Amino acid sequence: MHGAGNDYVYVDGFRQEIPEPERLAPLIADRHFGVGGDGLILILPPETAEGDVRMRMFNADGSEAEMCGNGVRCVAKYAADHGLVPPGRDEVRVETLAGLKVIGLSRDASGKVAAARVDMGVPRFRRSEIPMSGPPDEQAIDVPLTVAGRQYRVTALSMGNPHCVVFLPSVAEIKLEELGPAFEHHPAFPRRVNTEFCRVIDRRTLEIRVWERGSGETLACGTGASAAAVAAYLNGLTERRVAVRLRGGTLLSEWEPDDHVYLTGPAVEVFSGTWPLPKDAEKTAKEAR
Repeated sequence: MHGAGNDYVYVDGFRQEIPEPERLAPLIADRHFGVGGDGLILILPPETAEGDVRMRMFNADGSEAEMCGNGVRCVAKYAADHGLVPPGRDEVRVETLAGLKVIGLSRDASGKVAAARVDMGVPRFRRSEIPMSGPPDEQAIDVPLTVAGRQYRVTALSMGNPHCVVFLPSVAEIKLEELGPAFEHHPAFPRRVNTEFCRVIDRRTLEIRVWERGSGETLACGTGASAAAVAAYLNGLTERRVAVRLRGGTLLSEWEPDDHVYLTGPAVEVFSGTWPLPKDAEKTAKEAR
């Protein structure tokens, strides 16, 4: 499934067990030797009475992440379309490492979920909450950061996972394969960081390219779109409701008066199947990398 081109392989953990997802993720996400995707997401039974399902997300390098805005929409779609929640429900509650997420569903004429609106939660700005080095209670809004020998003005925040937003006059020509890893592994971010390179088109529209921690450049990122929209408003560049254009499509971000960020976008099932893991697949993939 994918949300605006941010594609993951999803496994129904209600019906089967995945004993070592951190080992499976790099194999199945490999675009040459596996199925191909930005990572692996497990759809699991909830651990609390509040949740309908639980999501575990693994990046293409096998590292586990807290949250994915595009991924959680697809989890909700799968739960509704495949009978993991009662028929006709207009919302799905998904447990994540970033907390419980409530997803409102929009259906097409056939009754299948076509899009969803996610309560992404409240953004966090203290350096200790991101996390980012520096005074724990200080915020990092429009602060200087030297990366690869160049100084940038950045805004860092958490949307349940760490983000660093950089505003640039243009994002089309940046060498993301060089700049992205330099931000991701910058010593200011002890748990690495997702980075959004952002151009302001007007006060209601942003264009961004995203370097995701553990996956590289992705066509879309829900938490990244949310972080970019929040950072743009905090820097006086946009309104609280903006369309965020990514390489894979457009997402709508709304920072409401209740301080929660809501993200609306598509959720698409591409195909389903059975993937038998060849005995030598792990060796082959590692040798290729």
